[in-house]
Amino acid sequence: MKKLNLNKILPVLMATIVMGFADIIGVATGYIKNDFGLSDDLAQLIPFMALVWFFFLAVPTGILQDRYGKKIILNIGMGFIGFGMIVPFFHYSFPLMLIAMALIGIGNTMVQVSANPLLMNVVPKEKFSSFMSLSQFLKALSSLLGPILATFAALKFGNWKLVFAVYAVTSFLAVLWLNFTKIEESKSNEKPATFKSCFSLLNNKFVIFMVLGIFFLVGADVGMNTNIANYLQFSFNLSLEQASLGISIYFAALMIGRFSGAIILNWLSARKFLLATTIVALISMLAMIFAPTPLIAKIAIFMAGLGSGNLFPLIFSITLDKMPDRANEVSGLMIMAVSGGAIVPPIMGVLSTNVGMMASLMVLVVCMVYILWASLYVLKK
Repeated sequence: MKKLNLNKILPVLMATIVMGFADIIGVATGYIKNDFGLSDDLAQLIPFMALVWFFFLAVPTGILQDRYGKKIILNIGMGFIGFGMIVPFFHYSFPLMLIAMALIGIGNTMVQVSANPLLMNVVPKEKFSSFMSLSQFLKALSSLLGPILATFAALKFGNWKLVFAVYAVTSFLAVLWLNFTKIEESKSNEKPATFKSCFSLLNNKFVIFMVLGIFFLVGADVGMNTNIANYLQFSFNLSLEQASLGISIYFAALMIGRFSGAIILNWLSARKFLLATTIVALISMLAMIFAPTPLIAKIAIFMAGLGSGNLFPLIFSITLDKMPDRANEVSGLMIMAVSGGAIVPPIMGVLSTNVGMMASLMVLVVCMVYILWASLYVLKK
C-alpha cells in the first residue's frame, strides 16, 4: 500500500486552494459593476469571460495533459491565474478587467482538469475519495475567504482590489512549490482520449443527463455567487459591503455541506443523497424569492449552499462509477459542462435588467428543477 507523503500531497492540495481563487468573480462582479456604473446584463460579462473557457478548453487541455503531463499543465494553469490577478494593477478599466477574468478563467480550466488526476498520483488509491472531499473542502474555504478579504481591503485600505495582489503572490508561490516537487505520474495503458471518443459519449442517454446536470448546476452556482450581493442590495437596501458578505455565507454553507457530506456518504448511497440535497437546494432557492427580511434571506442563502455543496462531486462520481472504463472522456465532458457558469448568469442579468430581480432568481429554480429531474432518473436507473 502506498504511504502518505505530505511533501508531495501538500503542493497538490495547494493547487485546489488556488482553484478557489477564481471564485473571486462573485464579489468582483459587484464591485466592478458599482465602480463603472454597469447595468445588470453588462455586468454579467464578467463571469462569462471567466467561465466560457471551460467549453472551449476542457477537452483540449485533457488531451495536452495526456501528452505533456498533469504537473506541467497544472503549473501553467496556476501561472495564468497569477497573471490574471495582477492585470488590475496595470490599469483599472472595465475592458482590462474582462481580460483579467479571461486569464483567470483559462488558468482555472487547466487547474480543474489537472488537479484531481494529479492528486490521484500522490495518495493511496483507497484514500483518494477522502482526499477528494478534503480538496473540495479547501477550495470552498478559499472561496469563502475571498469576499471577506475584498471587504476588509475596501473598508481598511479603501481598495478592494488588494485581494488580487494577495492571490497573485500566493499563485506564483504555489507554482514554485509544485515545480520543485518530484512527482511520478501514472501512465495509462488505455488508448488516449480524443475529441471523437469524448463527444461520441453524448449518444448515451445517461451521460447526456449527467453532463447537462453539471451544466445547470454550475450555472446555478455561479448565478448565486455573482447575484447574491445584487439581490440583497435590491431587496433589502443593504450597502455593497454588507451585501457582499452574503457571498461568504453561501461559501461557508458549501464548505460545511462538503465536510458533512463526506461523513454522511459513509452510510447513505450517493444516488439517494443526490436526490435529498437537490430538494433542499430547490426549496431554499424558492425561499429566497419570497424572503420577507434580510435574516430569512440569509438563512435561505445558507441552506441553498448547504444543499448544493455536494451536487458536483455526487454527479461526477455517480457518472464515473457508471462508466469507469471511459473515465478520461467522461471527465473531459464534465469539465466542459462547467461552461454553464458562463451561460446562465448572463441570462439572469438580462432578466434582471428587463423584468426584475425576482425573475432572474427564477432561473436558479429552473436549474434546480432540472437537477431534481436528473436525480430522479439516476435513482430509477
